[in-house]
Amino acid sequence: MKDIQVVIITGMSGAGKTVATRIFEDMGYFCIDNLPPTLMPKFIDLIEDSESDKLNKLALVMDLRGREFFDSLFKSLDAFSKAEKIRPKILFLDASDQTLVRRYKETRRSHPLSPKGRPVEGIRLERKKLEEVKGLAQYYIDTSDLSPRQLRDQIISDFGIESETFRVNVLSFGFKYGLPIDADLVFDVRFLPNPYYIKHMRERTGLDADISEYVLKWTETQQFLQKLMDLLKFMLPQYKREGKGQLVIAIGCTGGKHRSVALTEWISKKLSADYPISVSHRDIERG
Repeated sequence: MKDIQVVIITGMSGAGKTVATRIFEDMGYFCIDNLPPTLMPKFIDLIEDSESDKLNKLALVMDLRGREFFDSLFKSLDAFSKAEKIRPKILFLDASDQTLVRRYKETRRSHPLSPKGRPVEGIRLERKKLEEVKGLAQYYIDTSDLSPRQLRDQIISDFGIESETFRVNVLSFGFKYGLPIDADLVFDVRFLPNPYYIKHMRERTGLDADISEYVLKWTETQQFLQKLMDLLKFMLPQYKREGKGQLVIAIGCTGGKHRSVALTEWISKKLSADYPISVSHRDIERG
């Protein structure tokens, strides 16, 4: 039987389920929001039959938005227990009534159980309906006094490994095609000698050994890389400590084909000893 981890995220509306879902996504979980409990056994059967190794960790958000389906959660959990199959873990997120009322006022949203009434009325009704689910939960987190970062730390402590939650994406690009919209850090390397102006190198890319050697051999290149790595070694742990799930480092030259590609490859290899790395070359095929 395929080894699958299943976490059911539930709890009070406004207690942080959306934030929790993002945290589970950063930990590599496949997340589904507002899944009707009646569909949970069939969905997990499909996952078991799948050959993908990426679907071995699931986080399913279930709450009273699916009111007519919610009671079937107990039947689904009971079915798993009798079949001695996967045993889902339940994470219940809670907060004090005062905190929930304040959050609803700040967001100007209505409570799903009291769309036209006072939020406090919906909160009290929801708390009563969720009493039994709360009693079944293996994990309980009160988010009343927690920041998103503190909630992240708690969930990672219970369900994940911190080193798996921070990924570094190193991207090469060409300024002539525009800045990457998802970049967190952008470094311009157009000041370095350009292989484009050497005829036999023009049609090659920074993935070719001779192009890489040409870009890396210059004194200014080595000085730049030394200073950049010192900066990244300082900054990346700070981003990770702050709770960022991933960081996109963009290295840009004019066309995104030679200098930026060579440096992206070099930087990613140096960082891969400490972080999960993904590398992409946005504009290498252009021009």
